[in-house]
Amino acid sequence: MRKRLHPIHSERVKPFRLVKYFTFSSLILIFAGTIVLSMLNTHWIRSMQFSKSEAYALLLIENLNHQVFMQFILPVGLTFGKIELHNKDQYERMDSVVRSTLHSFKVSMVNIYGTRDIIAYSFSNDLMGMENLGGTSFQNALEGKSSSKLVQKGSFWELFFGVPKEIRIITFAALRAEKPLSPVAGPVLGVVEIEQDLSDDYRGIFRFQMLTLLTVSGVMLMLFLILISVVKRGEGIIQKRAQEQLKLKEQLSRAKHLSSIGEMMAGVSHEIRNPLGIISSSAELLQKKMASEDPMTRIPSIIIEESTRLNNIITDFLNYAKPKVPNLSDCRIEDVIDKNIRFLSTQTDARGYRIHTYLDHGLPIIQADGDMLYQAFLNLFINAMQAMPDGGDIAVWAKTANGSLWIAVEDQGSGISENAMEKLWDPFFTTKDKGTGLGLGIVKNIIEAHQGKVRIDNRTEGGARVSIRLPIQEEI
Repeated sequence: MRKRLHPIHSERVKPFRLVKYFTFSSLILIFAGTIVLSMLNTHWIRSMQFSKSEAYALLLIENLNHQVFMQFILPVGLTFGKIELHNKDQYERMDSVVRSTLHSFKVSMVNIYGTRDIIAYSFSNDLMGMENLGGTSFQNALEGKSSSKLVQKGSFWELFFGVPKEIRIITFAALRAEKPLSPVAGPVLGVVEIEQDLSDDYRGIFRFQMLTLLTVSGVMLMLFLILISVVKRGEGIIQKRAQEQLKLKEQLSRAKHLSSIGEMMAGVSHEIRNPLGIISSSAELLQKKMASEDPMTRIPSIIIEESTRLNNIITDFLNYAKPKVPNLSDCRIEDVIDKNIRFLSTQTDARGYRIHTYLDHGLPIIQADGDMLYQAFLNLFINAMQAMPDGGDIAVWAKTANGSLWIAVEDQGSGISENAMEKLWDPFFTTKDKGTGLGLGIVKNIIEAHQGKVRIDNRTEGGARVSIRLPIQEEI
């Protein structure tokens, strides 16, 4: 016979972990995007700063060129006839013109070269008269092509993170003779080298870069968390629907299985019950007749007992295979439990069972089929008694919580093994020598027909506990 899927199998099905993959992929992409954006942003700002500083230096050189030509070259040429900067008076005049022109500007070094790559003037006296220091930039400037370059000093990590200890821009441009009111540039007289200290500017760029990076990272992190929340919520919905789909498939498979059993049992029970009724009634007549002739014989009573047991088995099959639709009406659960206890009182008194009830006062009236709940609790009480063949205590609890009615039936038996727990809801599974293995299945059908839930577990003190949840109002 095909085995019905147990609910635990559905719980073991793990859906696609969308959040897991989305989290890692998004985190990597966002981190990479932030790094790339930061690098591009740094490159753009540094390029802008370099272009701005170069243009600024060229303006300074242009102004210096004008001042030197007008205030030094022309007057000195007219006074002395020729320019000789090793002459103290000429040097001091040149130094005064240069320093007054560049006063208050961020210029750390000025070198003025002659046309033969010899330093004729410098802020540093040590460089005066030195040759061949201009290099390619000097040669380009002689040809009228200005150029600039960055010079950085610092440790490896300072240079790596873009915050060198010192950073300077060195600009070379031609020093020309001016022709008043003429658009044509004058001849090249030498080369001017200006060095600007940009350390503070680049530190400001680094601080701005860090602020931008932190801001972008914060925005991306917030967006990331929002997306994670949305996707996680969506995954929860998908997972819930997947579980519902698995549950519906299981119920459909079970319904088809039970339908085939029901059709078979409906025909078989009719064919069995007719001769079974004749056998039972004949045995009762035989028992009455033999009572006067042979009072000690038990054959008729055995036939009656076994006929009754067989009839109960057929009834269990029909109840399981074709569960009834509840006829809902006002029902008090304490009345149903009390009716069961009264019905079983003869057996419990004779065999040493004690049923203790712990029912909260004022339990609500629920919409239920009292007869079906009676059958369900009767099966639970009988199972509890069978778990304690030598007698014992059975406890019944009932309370309300979270809009539901909770009932528990506890016994003091040996409990349920782990292997049996997994097969507990399978039809026809039983650990007893006698029985159909349909009792708990009938209980489950009845409770679920009332939109409720049933669960069985072992108590830490020993024995088993059956927990039932019934809605106080019908769930739609």
